[in-house]
Amino acid sequence: MKKVLLLLANGFEFFEASVFIDVIGWNMEEGDCSTKLYTCGVTKEIKSAFGHKLIADYLIDEVDVNDFDALAIPGGFEVYDFYNDAYSNKFTKLIQDFKANGKFIASICAGALPLGKSGILKGKNGTTYRSEVRREALKNFGVNVLDQPIVIDDNIITSWNPSTAAGVAFLLLELLTNKENVEKVRQLMGF
Repeated sequence: MKKVLLLLANGFEFFEASVFIDVIGWNMEEGDCSTKLYTCGVTKEIKSAFGHKLIADYLIDEVDVNDFDALAIPGGFEVYDFYNDAYSNKFTKLIQDFKANGKFIASICAGALPLGKSGILKGKNGTTYRSEVRREALKNFGVNVLDQPIVIDDNIITSWNPSTAAGVAFLLLELLTNKENVEKVRQLMGF
């Protein structure tokens, strides 16, 4: 069983989180039945952008990186305090631990910024939300920022906005399973 940890910061975007939940879940039910997703946060109750709440399966302190095959991080909104959690030592340390253990890491939109802050993208290609402020922030972390919707470098996936969310989730599923399985799940989901 391949396990994906969905790392959520307060202020995360539900849409960006939901694609990981759905693609990994569809694979568990209708694909090759080899994946399961768990949620995690700095706090047990996590408030999304726009004020909805989610109860995480794990606190960051409870996570054993060896129990997981991949880390997924949706972006979020600064006005909903996304960067308070996303730039915290606990958040960035968990990202570093996943990278140090050779795990796959996938982010959507501003989810690339905590990857940059953690240092795992230094000297690598990446992308983030298509605003000068966000791109400059990622560049300041030593990332070669590309003007592409989805970038993969060294098993790290970054993307530039919510429209890329499904593509990132399917790419992660392909890394965890195989191309034929992903095509089956895509077709079943209507993509």
